Amino acid sequence: MRLQRTLEKFVDPLPLLRTLKPKRKSKRKTFYEVAMKEFREKLHRDLPPTRLWGYEGMFPGPVIETHKDELVEVLWKNELPSRHFLPIDQTLHSVAGNPEVRTVVHLHGGATPPDSDGYPDAWFTNGFKQTGPDFRRKVYEYPNEQRASTLWYHDHAVGITRLNVYAGLIGMYIIRDNEEESLNLPKADYEIPLIISDRSFNEDGSLFYPSQPDPPLEDGPNPSVVPFFCGDTILVNGKVWPYLEVEPRKYRFRFLNASNTRNFELSLDSGQSFYQIGSDGGLLEKPVKMKTINMHPAERVDVIIDFSRYEGGEIILTNDTGCGGPFDPEKDAKVMQFRVNQTLREKDSSVIPNRLSKLPLPPKQNIQTIRHLKLVGSQDEFGRPLLLLTNRMWDDPVTEKPQLGDTEIWMFMNTTAFPHPMHVHLVQFQVLEHQAFDLERYNETGELVFTGPIVAPSKSERGLKDTITVPPGTVTRILAKFAPYAGRYVWHCHILEHEDYDMMRPFDVQ
Repeated sequence: MRLQRTLEKFVDPLPLLRTLKPKRKSKRKTFYEVAMKEFREKLHRDLPPTRLWGYEGMFPGPVIETHKDELVEVLWKNELPSRHFLPIDQTLHSVAGNPEVRTVVHLHGGATPPDSDGYPDAWFTNGFKQTGPDFRRKVYEYPNEQRASTLWYHDHAVGITRLNVYAGLIGMYIIRDNEEESLNLPKADYEIPLIISDRSFNEDGSLFYPSQPDPPLEDGPNPSVVPFFCGDTILVNGKVWPYLEVEPRKYRFRFLNASNTRNFELSLDSGQSFYQIGSDGGLLEKPVKMKTINMHPAERVDVIIDFSRYEGGEIILTNDTGCGGPFDPEKDAKVMQFRVNQTLREKDSSVIPNRLSKLPLPPKQNIQTIRHLKLVGSQDEFGRPLLLLTNRMWDDPVTEKPQLGDTEIWMFMNTTAFPHPMHVHLVQFQVLEHQAFDLERYNETGELVFTGPIVAPSKSERGLKDTITVPPGTVTRILAKFAPYAGRYVWHCHILEHEDYDMMRPFDVQ
């Protein structure tokens, strides 16, 4: 039976994520083994233990830390049961006839060789007994030939990504470099990853995930994919509405939105500002002082919060947007609590620099190709929403084929009625601009009529990105250099219910 009551907030301490230790380390490379396991854990004081899947039996999984240019090898091991505990829709691509429990790991934001990117059809089962048609290797290689940044790893198995991620298969991956380490930012105990997600629960503590849309299908598959999922409970680092005790000083927080669908508009109820220092692809050029942080699924925001003027106080990290319906102050408005009740251990010598980094932006000279990529909505034979990219299904022939080293402009044209966070594998791109058009007119006549001026990216979008939200009735243009590897990759909406059906397409770097 579904849990009807709202759990009490701020009764559990925030879990601090464990950093994974390597199995072997040499000058040339570092080797890890990471097992996906089923386990049970209390996610709130007043909930029975919840059945979960996690990397190394943890939700979220352990943090993998590395340094620029350090070769990391990971043996990802599936040690999960053969049956899924969440509802599987057998009508989605590559699901029927394949094992229920399939996994493959994608390092989100990583510039990785194609056979280590976590291609959706490169899945494998427990003990590698069965593998997908694009499975190539057991041990993945991550060269980390990119600047310091906050990445994350998560499951990417075709047709069931939404379920595997919801079950708990997520973790953070941090690349460091000498430039970042020279800046005297808050570090060690004062640098804390915050992975934000949402879940719903049953009375017995188990995860609730719908097996039917609302309203349910009259004549269609059961279980069925749903058009989106919004949990009614917010978690940080795997704990429901937690609190964190802090000293009156500066802290660095690496935010990740790991929700299936939910976006957040984060602010502090004290009225103070965040200082954003980084985004998906690492440091910004200079800090951005902001009252509100907007985060769609898969986006990362690296911030500094200064608690020095709030000794003895309590500050709530709030959220100002709902999910899938009207804003609910009881369920949507609060994320976590900071308690500034710890004694300052030593003088805070960290700084918020005036300048952070020079961005290695893609070159704007010699742009080889401009691609017009439509985000399209329709219905399937059961009346369910079917969201597509360029009006093609996942299994249709590849149509985007950048040449290795080419710079291209991709124009995402959203003809649907809601925003989509678009993620492109392999690259970190520059957001060029947004521009609104007459959506109703376009859908009626096919005529593209812009209704507003070209809008420059927001200050927080001016860093390097791998995920960008395209509002409805808007064209968003990005610039990307397709390097350093050739091979097959993926671009897709990062609302996981959309990605699974069927808002995902392959592309080939040739």
